Amino acid sequence: MSCPFCDMPSERITTKNKHFYLVEDGFPVTKHHTLIISNDHEIIFDKMGQEQTLELAKIIKDTKKQILKLDSTVTGFNIGINEGVDAGQTVMHFHCHVIPRRSGDVLNPKGGVRGVIPDKQKY
Repeated sequence: MSCPFCDMPSERITTKNKHFYLVEDGFPVTKHHTLIISNDHEIIFDKMGQEQTLELAKIIKDTKKQILKLDSTVTGFNIGINEGVDAGQTVMHFHCHVIPRRSGDVLNPKGGVRGVIPDKQKY
């Protein structure tokens, strides 16, 4: 079975470095929703070495800065990794979501990523 992230068309890639590349999400939650995708076909975060882990942190920061330069309406971010089928992962290749948020994009954002289980979002 082919992997859409291993077979990513080069014209979709906005940035690439030693361990990761970036694309705008094909099914964005919000405008400028970006995926940080491992160059290597890996399924889980724990298989990354220290160099990759440090680079991931840097690229998350850089991605946020770039989005903020593109769009002054962004006031927050959700950053997430779905790891495993039961966590909602649909492409079994490591990727991290950087989702820009804006004031008023949902009625009540309290609880943020806790909303992956809707009954647990509000506390």
